[in-house]
Amino acid sequence: MTDQDQGQAPERDPGLQPERTRLAWRRTTLSCTVAAVLAARAALQEGTTAVAVIACALCLLLWLGFLGVAHRRMTELAATHRPPRLPARAAATAALCTMALAACATAMVF
Repeated sequence: MTDQDQGQAPERDPGLQPERTRLAWRRTTLSCTVAAVLAARAALQEGTTAVAVIACALCLLLWLGFLGVAHRRMTELAATHRPPRLPARAAATAALCTMALAACATAMVF
């Protein structure tokens, strides 16, 4: 008798999904790093002003926030066979940091 014949759900085989998810987090972290570095470079290239320093500090804080969420998630994905769901708060933090960092980088370029 199979698991389905006995009324039990078959055991889930995650395959490569956790690995793909971990790689996606790494790609996004790399993209955020590039955006933060380019934004800092653009802000400081024309001279150091108070606004430029504040913008660079904001970019750094946003980058660190995203990096913290991404690192925690990648660690969870690597630690267990079946990682827990990403909490809504962590997902919101990652999305907010990514969007805010993109907005800061765009504002500094223009």
